[in-house]
Amino acid sequence: ANQKKRHMGDTKHFCPVSLKEDFVLYPGHQEHAAKYKENIYCFSTSEYRDKFLKNPEEYVAHNEPPQAPPLRVCLLGVHGAGKSTCGRQIADKLGIFHIQFEEYLQELILPKTKKKVGPSFDEDHEDDYKIPQNLEDFSQTMTKAKPEKTKEDMELTAEEKAIKANLMDNTELPPEILDKIVPDWWKKEPFRSTGFILDGYPRSPDEAKYLSERGLCPDAAVYIQVEESDILGRFFPPLLKKWKDRQCKKKEYKKKLKYLKAKKRA
Repeated sequence: ANQKKRHMGDTKHFCPVSLKEDFVLYPGHQEHAAKYKENIYCFSTSEYRDKFLKNPEEYVAHNEPPQAPPLRVCLLGVHGAGKSTCGRQIADKLGIFHIQFEEYLQELILPKTKKKVGPSFDEDHEDDYKIPQNLEDFSQTMTKAKPEKTKEDMELTAEEKAIKANLMDNTELPPEILDKIVPDWWKKEPFRSTGFILDGYPRSPDEAKYLSERGLCPDAAVYIQVEESDILGRFFPPLLKKWKDRQCKKKEYKKKLKYLKAKKRA
């Protein structure tokens, strides 16, 4: 007997309810499938399947095919792999947003920290080697330096402290903080209808799991693989020059300070 070929619905293997409700292409599961008007539909969850069956006409295409959401890409790779360079170029070419995840986190706490934090920005303050107008002021400057930092940390909210800890020590960001940041790129305008390249996220299996649990599906995840020697060749010379410059600056500062103190005593 000739069996009639089973036809998939208009959204193919993607969940029609996720597309309509969340504007996300979420691959459906066979175990959450249902048949409607000779077509097979797969759903992301059993809840969405039940929602569809209560009112199928709301989720099936009528006069024209359903509109697909814009491109959403996660761009991954080690520090120095060239994610930002590639991300900017692709985003410009496709007319979508380029979101640098860690840069975005820096901007959230910058009003309080006044400078970028983390291993890449662990540098001396500009004022560290600035000779004060008179040496009496210098001793006060030295004693005040630490309490001011403590005060700055006290001013950070619990949320900002968690973001700072993540940037400095890779401390995991809790889901309640990610909830205030990540879903907006899928759900709020102008990102929702334009699309984006998310540069540097997810950074861990837990962050990937978070995206999955929230139903935030990227259309593609691109991992840039680079030889370690290439990264060393690109990063080591400028870092060495920076270190040498700082050592010279420190030496000059100590020499000048010693001279001024001797001059004052004389």
